[in-house]
Amino acid sequence: MKVLLLKDPKEDDRGQDPYIRELGLYGFEATLIPVLSFEFLSLPSFSEKLSHPEGYGGLIFTSPRAVEAVELCLEKDNKTEVWEKSLREKWNAKSVYVVGNATASLVNKIGLDTEGENCGNAEKLAEYICSNSASLPPPLHQGLDTNI
Repeated sequence: MKVLLLKDPKEDDRGQDPYIRELGLYGFEATLIPVLSFEFLSLPSFSEKLSHPEGYGGLIFTSPRAVEAVELCLEKDNKTEVWEKSLREKWNAKSVYVVGNATASLVNKIGLDTEGENCGNAEKLAEYICSNSASLPPPLHQGLDTNI
C-alpha cells in the first residue's frame, strides 16, 4: 500500500527518514511531501538583542529552530568570534532555559549551559521558571505572573 507523508524528510543515523523505514517494515511504500515552509523574519533585530546580554535576564529556547536562529545570527553577522570570546560567557552567566532534551543538546553545542530540559513541554517549563522566579534577575522576573 502506498502512503503519503506530509512532512519534511529527516535523516536518522542510518541515513533514512525514520517514518519511511518504519512504514517499510510493515509493507508500506511511503512518499514524503514537504508541505510547510519556514522563514525567519526578525533575524536583524534578534541579532542586535543577542549582542547585548546585559539588557536581559536570560534566554528561553522553545525549539531547535530557536537555536538555529542564534546560529544564523552568529554566521550572518560574523559574530562567531565575539561569541567565542565574550558573548557566550555573558549569556552563560544568566539563566538559559530549554524545552526538551533535543533542544538542550543543540543549545549545549553552541556552548550554553541549560536548565529545565526535563520539564518536557512549554507549560511545565513555565511552571518551573515561575517557581524559581524569586531568584531570577529583574529583567526576566518582571512581568512573570506566578498564577500562569
